[in-house]
Amino acid sequence: MTEPVFGMTFSRTDEGPVPVLGADFSKALLIETSADADAAAFPVGQPVRISTSDATMVAKLGTGLLADAVKGINSQLTGLNAGADVTIYRVAEGADAEETATNIATALAPTNIAAIPSAVNATPRLVWAGRTPWRKDLVTTSPVVAALHAACERLLAIAVVDVDDTSKANAVGARETMNSERLMPLGIAARVYEGAALVTRPMGPRIVGLFQRVDNLNEGKPFDPIANRPIYGLAGLSRKIPFSLLDGSTEGQQMLEAEVSIVAEGEVGVDGSVADGGFKFIGTDNATTGELWKQIHQVRGADYLTVKIMQITREFLGRKITGDLVEAWLNSIKFMLRDHQADDDILGYDVKFLPAKNSPEQIRLGKLTVNMGIEPAPAFKVANHEIARYRPAIEGLVNDIIARQNASN
Repeated sequence: MTEPVFGMTFSRTDEGPVPVLGADFSKALLIETSADADAAAFPVGQPVRISTSDATMVAKLGTGLLADAVKGINSQLTGLNAGADVTIYRVAEGADAEETATNIATALAPTNIAAIPSAVNATPRLVWAGRTPWRKDLVTTSPVVAALHAACERLLAIAVVDVDDTSKANAVGARETMNSERLMPLGIAARVYEGAALVTRPMGPRIVGLFQRVDNLNEGKPFDPIANRPIYGLAGLSRKIPFSLLDGSTEGQQMLEAEVSIVAEGEVGVDGSVADGGFKFIGTDNATTGELWKQIHQVRGADYLTVKIMQITREFLGRKITGDLVEAWLNSIKFMLRDHQADDDILGYDVKFLPAKNSPEQIRLGKLTVNMGIEPAPAFKVANHEIARYRPAIEGLVNDIIARQNASN
């Protein structure tokens, strides 16, 4: 604009800290077959984003495992949260279980996964892929599981992985083929009604729905654990897993020790039962080696903060490096983390700009380094109660007796 000779001009500056909204980490990706799905609505090999509250689109899924997955998710949603944001990726049913698992693994290939966010204008952060319990033998992993880690890394997502639910040994054996902080093994299947028929279906989508329910209770943020929460819509479990909150030798506790999550039945009047009734999910851990990022809600929370830091930093890229710019960039990150600490999403943080990491040579190249420490909140897993005798109570009794005697004299 040409500046006036006599008059005035107006301009807006954008040199201060920038706020960001974050991202919705409750969007899900479901990958499975559905032979009788509407081919026009859900073409094989193409992602389709829907709301699970859209009855018309859900009906077009047919009667296969994708339809069950959507039903399982919807059964976990509570209150006014009537639907979930999911992307459906339908694959072709193979001639046998191995071919079907291979088709699903192909859908998880990095090139296919990388294309999904642009295709549906959303990045799924919760993944459920079918046929993960299938293995060629008891010493190899499922081709779907083998493909899941890279797919989740590409999306900054986590996956609930159904494993063999027939026995503890088989479930733990399947978990031993995994090493990923993004995979959460699950060693139980669901018994549900389809019309009048009672059938066995994967539990994984129901746990995806549980993640979405808990996120919704925390303003859509993924920082809260999902352990010890009820699972709705079940007629029963594929098998009863003995479990006690008091006995670490039970089968359920042994599965948890091996980082295989379970669903336990409530029992009335039984000490150590997880509830008086219904079914509760028990699980906090992923399938990584080591304890630093073992709890999966901490991985999700760190991913959420990573996305927010991306959103902040892209607002500053391309500008000239000055003291004001670097200060605004660092303050934007600090203010964002401060707000999350105030909401108890994280326990604490530290943001540093260190001279040793920012040499003149690096700055001349346009490179800046910020060092951040972020401590996520852990899940409450074990309560230790130390009970001792309390002598002051007896002393109080003596004093009370003496006081009564004095009052009667």
